Amino acid sequence: MPRSFQPYQSKLRSDSFFQFLQPVEYIMPEIPALASRGDRPLKMTFEDQLKMLIFYHLEEHVSARHMLQVLEEDDFARENIAPENGIKKSSFSEAINSRGLEQLRIVFEKLRQKASGLLPNRCPDFGKLIALDGSLIDATMSMLWADYRNRSKKCKIHFGLDLNRGIPSKIFFTDGNGAERPFVDPITPAGHTVVADRGYQEHALFDHLQDQNKHFIVRIKASTVKTVVFANDVCPESIVFYDAEVLLGTKENKNQSQKPVRLVGYRVEGVDYWIATDRRDLTAEQIAEVYKLRWDVENFFAWWKRHLRVYHLIARTKHGLMVQVFGGLITYLLLAIHCYENHGEPVTIKRVRELRIKIQNELRVSAGVEPGPQFFKEREHQHLCAKT
Repeated sequence: MPRSFQPYQSKLRSDSFFQFLQPVEYIMPEIPALASRGDRPLKMTFEDQLKMLIFYHLEEHVSARHMLQVLEEDDFARENIAPENGIKKSSFSEAINSRGLEQLRIVFEKLRQKASGLLPNRCPDFGKLIALDGSLIDATMSMLWADYRNRSKKCKIHFGLDLNRGIPSKIFFTDGNGAERPFVDPITPAGHTVVADRGYQEHALFDHLQDQNKHFIVRIKASTVKTVVFANDVCPESIVFYDAEVLLGTKENKNQSQKPVRLVGYRVEGVDYWIATDRRDLTAEQIAEVYKLRWDVENFFAWWKRHLRVYHLIARTKHGLMVQVFGGLITYLLLAIHCYENHGEPVTIKRVRELRIKIQNELRVSAGVEPGPQFFKEREHQHLCAKT
C-alpha cells in the first residue's frame, strides 16, 4: 500500500490542509516505516502519528484527550486525520511514548534543509548565525526522570535557532538541571557563529570553538578579569566605548583563555554590554547588532509555546516529550514554508489564523453548509467542550 498523507475516504475535505502537508508528503518515501513488534498489525502508522501531531499543534488543542475527542466526533478529523479504524487513548499513548522518534528526527532534518534552501537570508552581511538558548518545560511529579529540585519537576530543551532564516536548527533534551554549555559545540556547525548570553561564558570553550573553525559572539560578565593585548580605536559618537584584544580570566584561577579574543563594550539605554568574539571581520557596531539578534530565539520560544501549544504535555516519558516537541518543530517548519510560498512573509499568527479559517471555509463548502456564524459557533463549542 502506498504511503501517503491522503485520507482513506473523505466526504469532508480541505485542499488547503493537504497543500500545507505537501512538503512532508514529498519526503515520506524516504522515511523508514514503523514496524510492528509482534504479529498484530499497527493500529497507528507513522503517517497517522505525524499527521495527528501536526493537527494537534495547528489546531491548538489543549490536551491529548481534547484531540482524541475531536478525532472521534469531528467528521473532518475522523475522515482525514485519524487512523482508518479510529484510535483509542491506550493505543495513542503507547505509540507516542514508545515509537516514531527516529522517523520524526529525519522528517525534521529534511524539512529544515528544505526551509533553509527556500527562505531568504535576512542578514547576509553577518555570515551564518546560530542563536543558542535553553528552555524549561514544567513536568509532572510522576515524571521522575525530569530532575530539577524538591517538589518540582522540569525538563530542558537546548535549542539552536538559525538567525538568518528564523527557523530551528538543532535540539537536545536533558532534565531540568542539565548544563547548557556542553551543547554549544554540537549545535554549532563549522563555519557558523554562535550567539549566546552570559550563561554560556566559558573561556576554555572559546578556545575550543576557534580550534574547530567555529565562531562566537557571547555576552560575558562585566566583572570578568581582562588582560589587554592591544586596544582598537573607538568612535566617540558611537554606542561602543571599548574594543580590544584581550585574554579573559587569570592564570591564578586557572581559567585564563589561551587564545586572545576580541572584547567589545557598548552601552544601550544605560546598560553596558560586554561581548566576547573571534569575529574580527565585523565592526564593533556590527557585533552589537548581531548580539541584538539573539532576542529572536526568545521571541521564537514565546510564539511557539503560545500559539502551537507545544508545552501542553500529551506524554509523560522522555521519549514521548521528545516526540511531542519534534512534532511542534515540524509544524513550525511547515508554517514557515507555507507563509513564504503563499505570502512571501515569515510566520505570523495572522497567517496561521488565515490558514485555519480557510480550512474551515473549505470544510463548510464541502459539507454543503451555508455561510453563517452558526457554523463557527458549533466548531468553537466543539473545542470548548473537550473531556478533561
